[in-house]
Amino acid sequence: MVPLCFALEGSTLYSGVDQKPKRTRKLRRLENIKRDPRVTVLIDHYEDDWTKAWWVRLRGRARLLEAAEGLRGRQRLIEKYPQYREDPPDDDVMAIEIDQWLGWSMSPLE
Repeated sequence: MVPLCFALEGSTLYSGVDQKPKRTRKLRRLENIKRDPRVTVLIDHYEDDWTKAWWVRLRGRARLLEAAEGLRGRQRLIEKYPQYREDPPDDDVMAIEIDQWLGWSMSPLE
């Protein structure tokens, strides 16, 4: 399991490698998707008021993006996260094409 920042566009989830200090630029998550692109992403929203809590599990296939498509994914991330405007993710941007959505909420999602 690896925490990540993401942006959704339709049935594609984008995530990039940000500029936070890392021990190495050869990240395990990138090596893992090269070896086996099948991934699962769990997104949760917790609140003390459990009627507002929810989660969704996404399953799909991940791939590292090239050139123009990588720019598109990076732009989605910059639009969502203000801190990326000053220090955007580097060249390593991945896309996950979502095949399956499964979710739960205490009350109907709006």
